[in-house]
Amino acid sequence: MSILYVSPHPDAFPSLRALIAARYGEAGEGPGWGGAHPRICLQPPPTSRTPFPPPRLPALEQGPGGLWVWGATAVAQLLWPAGLGGPGGSRAAVLVQQWAALGALGRALSPLEEWLRLHTYLAGEAPTLADLAAVTALLLPFRYVLDPSARRIWGNVTRWFITCVQQPEFRAVLGEVVLYSGARHLSQQPGPEVTAPPKTAGQLKKEAKKREKLQKFQQKQKIQQQQPPLGEQKKPKSEKREKRDPGVITYDLPTPPGEKKDVSGTMPDSYSPQYVEAAWYPWWEQQGFFKPEYGRSSVSAPNPRGIFMMCIPPPNVTGSLHLGHALTNAIQDSLTRWHRMRGETTLWNPGCDHAGIATQVVVEKKLWREQGRNRHDLGREAFLREVWKWKEEKGDRIYHQLKKLGSSLDWDRACFTMDPKLSAAVIEAFVQLHEEGVIYRSTRLVNWSCTLNSAISDIEVDKKELTGRTLLSVPGYKEKVEFGVLVSFAYKVQGSESNEEVVVATTRIETMLGDVAVAVHPKDPRYQHLKGKILIHPFLSRSLPIIFDDFVDMEFGTGAVKITPAHDQNDYEVGQRHGLEAISIMDSRGALINVPLPFLGLPRFEARKAVLAALKEQGLFRGIEDNPMVVPLCNRSKDVVEPLLRPQWYVRCGEMAQAASAAVTRGDLRILPETHQRTWHAWMDNIRDWCISRQLWWGHRIPAYFITVNDPTIPPGEDPDGRYWVSGRSEAEAREKAAKEFGVSPDKIILQQGKEDVLDTWFSSGLFPFSILGWPNQSEDLSVFYPGTLLETGHDILFFWVARMVMLGLKLTGRLPFREVYLHAIVRDAHGRKMSKSLGNVIDPLDVIHGVSLQGLHDQLLNSNLDPSEVEKAKEGQKADFPAGIPECGTDALRFGLCAYTSQGRDINLDVNRILGYRHFCNKLWNATKFALRGLGKGFVPSATSEPGGHESLVDRWIRSRLTEAVRLSNQGFQAYDFPAITTAQYSFWLYELCDVYLECLKPVLNGVDQAATECACQTLYTCLDVGLRLLSPFMPFVTEELFQRLPRRMPQAPPSLCVTPYPEPSECSWKDTEAEAAIELALSITRAVRSLRADYNLIRIRPDCFLEVADEATGALASAVSGYVQVLASAGVVAVLALGAPAPQGCAMALASDRCSVHLQLQGLVDPARELGKLQAKRGEAQRQAQRLRERRSTMSYPVKVPLKVQEADEAKLRQTEAELRKMDEAITLFQKMV
Repeated sequence: MSILYVSPHPDAFPSLRALIAARYGEAGEGPGWGGAHPRICLQPPPTSRTPFPPPRLPALEQGPGGLWVWGATAVAQLLWPAGLGGPGGSRAAVLVQQWAALGALGRALSPLEEWLRLHTYLAGEAPTLADLAAVTALLLPFRYVLDPSARRIWGNVTRWFITCVQQPEFRAVLGEVVLYSGARHLSQQPGPEVTAPPKTAGQLKKEAKKREKLQKFQQKQKIQQQQPPLGEQKKPKSEKREKRDPGVITYDLPTPPGEKKDVSGTMPDSYSPQYVEAAWYPWWEQQGFFKPEYGRSSVSAPNPRGIFMMCIPPPNVTGSLHLGHALTNAIQDSLTRWHRMRGETTLWNPGCDHAGIATQVVVEKKLWREQGRNRHDLGREAFLREVWKWKEEKGDRIYHQLKKLGSSLDWDRACFTMDPKLSAAVIEAFVQLHEEGVIYRSTRLVNWSCTLNSAISDIEVDKKELTGRTLLSVPGYKEKVEFGVLVSFAYKVQGSESNEEVVVATTRIETMLGDVAVAVHPKDPRYQHLKGKILIHPFLSRSLPIIFDDFVDMEFGTGAVKITPAHDQNDYEVGQRHGLEAISIMDSRGALINVPLPFLGLPRFEARKAVLAALKEQGLFRGIEDNPMVVPLCNRSKDVVEPLLRPQWYVRCGEMAQAASAAVTRGDLRILPETHQRTWHAWMDNIRDWCISRQLWWGHRIPAYFITVNDPTIPPGEDPDGRYWVSGRSEAEAREKAAKEFGVSPDKIILQQGKEDVLDTWFSSGLFPFSILGWPNQSEDLSVFYPGTLLETGHDILFFWVARMVMLGLKLTGRLPFREVYLHAIVRDAHGRKMSKSLGNVIDPLDVIHGVSLQGLHDQLLNSNLDPSEVEKAKEGQKADFPAGIPECGTDALRFGLCAYTSQGRDINLDVNRILGYRHFCNKLWNATKFALRGLGKGFVPSATSEPGGHESLVDRWIRSRLTEAVRLSNQGFQAYDFPAITTAQYSFWLYELCDVYLECLKPVLNGVDQAATECACQTLYTCLDVGLRLLSPFMPFVTEELFQRLPRRMPQAPPSLCVTPYPEPSECSWKDTEAEAAIELALSITRAVRSLRADYNLIRIRPDCFLEVADEATGALASAVSGYVQVLASAGVVAVLALGAPAPQGCAMALASDRCSVHLQLQGLVDPARELGKLQAKRGEAQRQAQRLRERRSTMSYPVKVPLKVQEADEAKLRQTEAELRKMDEAITLFQKMV
């Protein structure tokens, strides 16, 4: 057992550093040195255990008599799970070493502040040893020295420090870290009283020196704070309130559900999703904002703005939210909110699917787990009561999750596909279609799950690709079953004197017991002499004819194919063409029937081994080889799907498919993106009849009855004979119809409803657009909202759901169910992989909204149905993708991010870090609005309209022009379903134009004395906030509502909520100003050039003077007009425009702002030319050597042949970059040489 000796003192940060490292070792793969987790001992090691004087704490003893290591750096490195390297390889390791080596506070904070300006952690995207070393070194300063004013100076360091100490591993050791408030003296140290070993005189001396240094540092920070930055106006400022330390901020005011949130208080210092998202949704719902009746007398009242209706793709009642749902609802809700804000009568109808197979499986598993019984033990009626009970308890879960996403659905209209209203529609649809002959009974091959004992649809079949021999687990079998092999065996030719044989091959050797023929190609010369010959089946009395059919591939195998019509789709079609008998050799459970002993009654995969052994025994086995293949698996039971002949109910789809295809061709139905129209027509042109029956207990029982006539003159019927089946809306109706059909009295009719036949779930889903509105009964909703406006869903169910809704809608109502179909892409992980539980890359949207630790992700795997071997693989995937878990991003960021990703026709590779970036965008909105409200002041009254007053400044006109463009692009994007265009326009306006430019230019105006200019600026600023928040609202409903409610209103009768406030339209915002845009674009070009020069010459805290050289008077006038803006945006000193032809002052660095304006930045007196010259020359020498190495490497004869193309392209790009740097360095060297 290893022992970690640490100091018991609460502020002994070297020991704390070791303890936190040990915690990370426990949470990860174990300590980096490979041993077990150490035992913690709160005292120095006894002298009897060490062969030398007691080491300084912390100390690690690696087992009795083992290696001793002491000192915080060495011990922490051994205990840390991944050594020095974090994600990112050697570069990250260098960064870790760099930051881990930082010592004194004074030397640390400046580089830390600069580095953390652009980074979350010191090295990589999760805490490393570097963060551990630096955080523990800064514990004492943050606890006892750095007061709120000092922390404001080191804002990035403070943010990073708090992020780290909030990590679970830090909190487990440090507890709640209380930052210094400014009221506590150094002598008042926090923490419980712990008896510590007495300190030596040397230790006391060191501590005194440390305190002295820290006090000096504190005084220095206070002096810096008292000195105003260069160029700052000497206007007296109100004393700032002390900021609270950032962290998780929650809304704690008592607000009953449905009551409006109280926003009268002060805005929190920073954006917090938990604070912002609290209380709004229940209020929206209570006020009826999501109902189409809101603001009008009835839904049928005429509305010149139009009607928008969309139904939700009904999620399974068993389901929980996944990213596909999140994407679907982010898109649908943004469209719904946009239409609602435009004043249209808007209905987004929610609903839930009963999910026949999935629900039955879930409830059966629950019964077995809790009671040890299956559905057959309970009986049908009792089992169905259990299902309804489960539905009442768990069925609303996904509705609550949709509300968490902010989905503005009319919940009063929520429908369940097993509700009486929808069940009546299902019965009516079946009866109508059966009476017309569209629905019929037939015996055909179906996908059969032996475990579920039911037919299943194609969408419920997963195709597992195998590259060769593979052992798979199959339900009901103790041992794994072999797949991915091709077995060859021989059939002997009857009557052949030469013992001639025909060799065939199969991946399902057990099906040879159902063979009825062997097929060869009519043109295959190898078999022409066998025409009319018969083959002998080794185990059966029947003989097998050799038939000739074009479907055989002469090049594959021996060119001879065994024909088993009852167990293979292609063989079934061959059998139909040649009049072959289809002999079923498996029952519904997969046991063999219609075969001789010893095979009779064997489970199919046990029979596989028995048949192979029997073939070998008779000398007919000819070989086995690996064979790439696809194994069909039931996605509910994981059973291998078997093609079986079963009597089922079918829908004739030919005519309906032609009508659906024609609707798209005529343009009556638009499918977007248009690339999917080709797929639509291909499916409709090659459609097969649809099997709609399932052998389940949960679902809509098929309203059809098998007829037995109690009359000896009428022969009994067979199952596939459609004349002996009758449908009815009730049993009485069915009896009357049957009596009429056979010409007997109703009392002679005996009806038997299919015991286990229910309808395919997709049948009821296909009726969803009109069944939810009351069809077949007439209703106000049906007359107003049918046909709907839009159907939005994923392209993966274009055929399974969309096509069937169109076919059934046209057939049963005579009208299309909607006018447009928009198909979004499939969500994949950041690496482009399909999301799979076994890969560990499935992301629960609620985890993105609330955040989750890596351990939390691991725990979810343990609660899933993955095999233990897959769990470990999934954990590795999670650890690679989310080493620090998933940070809290909030609903708005997730919605905005998903919509920003949605490029038409492309799958979405979702990177959670990008979603986190949109959380930062929310924080930018928060801070911008907070600044604006402070600038507007409490007494600000917005003008009655948003129209400009006529005295706006150049930058006022510019921001209005950019706002006009954002409004145009947003509306245009919504109309075209171009979500990236909308999100880009809104993001750019808020971040790059309003925050980065306009607000910065506004600061001098708001602090100035020109009241007219201030009033103009305030009105423009208010308009930007008002219009900007309305623009964003469909994507970010929570944060925009929170901020909008804090703005004053233009009119007292304004709508109560942002979600029912008019959406900005181009007619409202028509302030395009090309002149102002050209002027500010010049200012921004100059600013970029100045910033580039400042960066080149490391002019961080200095405001250098700037001289603009222009090519003509017009450019000069424009540059003069924007010089004040350049001064603010570029943090420049004097910004002067040179007279035409006048030279720039000596000692200036130059850069181009445009082809008509050059920027000269004054360096004289700001830099040491001799020192900079020396640094540049050394840097230039290294760059020259690097360029020379690259040239030599690329000039070798073998380079174009041996070096991969990607590496060649990288080398070329690196050489171009190095040569560009050399040119810049030469310019700088020339400049500094003149200054020396």
